[in-house]
Amino acid sequence: MRGVTRRLMLLDTASLYFRAYFGVPDSVKAPDGTPVNAVRGLLDFIDRLVKDHRPDDLVACMDADWRPQWRVDLIPSYKAHRVAVETEAGRPDEEEVPDTLSPQVPVIEEVLDALGIARVGVEGYEADDVIGTFTGRAEGPVDIVTGDRDLYQLVDDARGVRVLYPLKGVGTLQLTDETWLREKYGVDASGYADLALLRGDPSDGLPGVPGIGEKTAAKLLDQFRDLAGIMAAVDDPKAKLTPSQRKRLDESRPYVAVAPKVVRVAGDVPLPDVDTALPHAPRDPAALEELAARWGLGGSLQRLLTTLGE
Repeated sequence: MRGVTRRLMLLDTASLYFRAYFGVPDSVKAPDGTPVNAVRGLLDFIDRLVKDHRPDDLVACMDADWRPQWRVDLIPSYKAHRVAVETEAGRPDEEEVPDTLSPQVPVIEEVLDALGIARVGVEGYEADDVIGTFTGRAEGPVDIVTGDRDLYQLVDDARGVRVLYPLKGVGTLQLTDETWLREKYGVDASGYADLALLRGDPSDGLPGVPGIGEKTAAKLLDQFRDLAGIMAAVDDPKAKLTPSQRKRLDESRPYVAVAPKVVRVAGDVPLPDVDTALPHAPRDPAALEELAARWGLGGSLQRLLTTLGE
């Protein structure tokens, strides 16, 4: 980053191309008939984001490892159902990556590289961790674009870090700051990870503490400040916990001991040295022209090139 006035935008790329895939009809195809709806949809998303928010730096953060072993070692159920979905052919599940999406991912990567948009994935880490590390190192304001609520934990009003959560495409975004978090969940950003691990998340295979839902978790965090305070209260007979809460929290100690490392976004990813500056012209015009012709990227690519050129 080149100074405190530069605005960094971090894309949770898989989250966005997944939304693009379902938001753009699969009738959008390359000349050879291959669906390219995710590719073109993502290019349209980036075009709109750059137009609306004018970042100085932009990084497409990737999942080099969407289920890191170090997280699985701590909580074996972590995203385990997604593995089952991938290995059991024909099993219906909304999390399943459709066959017509996965072939588009390499095309997306090639197009981003030819454009000169920084693309970063690090072996052993999820895109969330890459985003967390870039955010921690940023010297200026950061916009995180994601459909994953886990990244709410990175919001920081003092540093100008906010999450742009797509509600409808990327034209309608929920601007998530600490005020919004407190109004919605009753916690600030530092408490969001604790709330998430207490309530659990079936989509990530996180069991949570039985009987502790979102509202109860928020109330406990308000009462005892943080996860450590809640667990200390379990050992304090004077602490105002119901018998069932005390029992369930006590029985969940093994989970509570390891869950923070799983739920919290890593901030120490060994990031490669990349130029994050938003390109004003393609890095490889010849390669981009070839990709545009082969995959029929048409107006989506041209609009983005025009926006970048401005």
